[in-house]
Amino acid sequence: MALFCLDVGNTHAHWGVVDGRRVLAHGEVPTAALDTVALTALLAAHPTDGVAYASVVPAATAVLQPALLSSGRPCFHLRHDTVKGLGFDYPTPAEVGQDRLADCVGAQLVAGAPAVIVGMGTATTVDILTERGYAGGIIAPGLGVMTRYLHERTALLPALDPAALLGGPAIGKSTVDAMRAGCALGFAGMIGALLDGVCAELVRQGSPMPKVIVTGGAAVYLPAAWRDRVAHEPHLTLLGLAEAHRRRFA
Repeated sequence: MALFCLDVGNTHAHWGVVDGRRVLAHGEVPTAALDTVALTALLAAHPTDGVAYASVVPAATAVLQPALLSSGRPCFHLRHDTVKGLGFDYPTPAEVGQDRLADCVGAQLVAGAPAVIVGMGTATTVDILTERGYAGGIIAPGLGVMTRYLHERTALLPALDPAALLGGPAIGKSTVDAMRAGCALGFAGMIGALLDGVCAELVRQGSPMPKVIVTGGAAVYLPAAWRDRVAHEPHLTLLGLAEAHRRRFA
């Protein structure tokens, strides 16, 4: 069963046509540019058997929801109070972003529990999935935030393209190389420290060593040395949305 899945984020909205564990088509649209006309055109271009969506932008949800609900397809809005089969070991489930819930459902599908999901978007999120369900997480700056902040908060430091961060020297011999080293090595080091702390805490609690799944646009900027440490699943949120829809209408 093919489903149209939509993840509305702070910067971009990611969409995909998902059939089981296969992503048949996908793309992204700036969230600010996604209105009912654009969404209706996307839905018309991709006939599916249902719709699943998540959003962390309430204003965008209010604009887009009528088009989603009027699509004529079984429509599922993933929230803490609609998700099935996840469970919460967390005192305030309503605080957990809908995209992070989708990531946890996707992790259940592709890896099982325990798992640690690192989402690399506007923010860097770390979410912990155990046998009891969603168990907590971490929110830290994203790579784009790091590169923009140096430029926006200083008079002389230039703007950096995140795509040009990798491959530079560890010791900068120019301002740009020094910034590249700080952002690239610092970002990877931050992720490493977060993972070390989370995995050690889970093991102290008696858990097996968790699988680590990385998703989000900035994941491609992690160094090659990380390939043996993590599994990269670029469409984890879309897969989770599709699985959540399946559970809802099963």
